[in-house]
Amino acid sequence: MERQSPALAQFLIVIIDWFHTPFKKYIPTETFRYAATGGGNLVLDTILYSITYNFIINKEIIDLGFVAISPHIAALLIVFPITFTTGFLMAKYINFNTSVLKGRIQLFRYMVVVAGSLLINYSFLKLLVEYLNIWPTISKMITAIFAVTYSYTMQRFYTFKTNKKPLIK
Repeated sequence: MERQSPALAQFLIVIIDWFHTPFKKYIPTETFRYAATGGGNLVLDTILYSITYNFIINKEIIDLGFVAISPHIAALLIVFPITFTTGFLMAKYINFNTSVLKGRIQLFRYMVVVAGSLLINYSFLKLLVEYLNIWPTISKMITAIFAVTYSYTMQRFYTFKTNKKPLIK
């Protein structure tokens, strides 16, 4: 039975590349694809985070008995597995589909990079929400700027390494 993910990935690549056409002279294809899929995953993350924070958790502390989790951190932890999965699949099959590494190595490295991204998210949310009193959803969007920059750099040169020669000699 043929897997649907690669077919869906090919469909998304055609759509993304069509939008990339006017920008080909200015933005490399790989970077544009990452921006498109990463942007889509970021929108998904922000929407899910906002819904989780405002309606599911209802802005209340989650008391597990042995630890109490603030609502903005609980929302982050609930949404994380969803966007982790969608992010990995899009990176593997759309953005960095020329990687020479095996899938299990990519997944392990992706987990390591995402752990760093999660640490950035956690730290910035703590700072922005608890110390600077910025609204959680706005703080999440500010945090995303730093997390996305870190993530793209690490994914491109570590997680989904290719045999391409570096641009800088």
